Amino acid sequence: MGGEIYQAQVIRNFFDTITGTDRNLTRIYMCVMSLAKLRMESPEKMSKLVDQLRKSKIQKELSVDILDYMCDVANTLEITMVQTAFGVKEITQVAQEFSGISLDSL
Repeated sequence: MGGEIYQAQVIRNFFDTITGTDRNLTRIYMCVMSLAKLRMESPEKMSKLVDQLRKSKIQKELSVDILDYMCDVANTLEITMVQTAFGVKEITQVAQEFSGISLDSL
């Protein structure tokens, strides 16, 4: 269970990096390879990912295969682990917080 949360955090860091202002390819590389190692991917899969990252560096554009890999991994993780990593609260938890507020306190 802890491994899935860590994987979700790595995915979050990846998406924060590619959507942020500092799109550092070294950080992207570290996220992708860390996730592949956490998932104990085969050497063939790891070499394919490294090859796609090299192509991304040459073309100065992130490979669609890298995005597909990261999205596929995120899709296979249990949703509660992903929500924990991304800081998303359950709607029931949010509803309980609002039900504790009365009009008198406003």
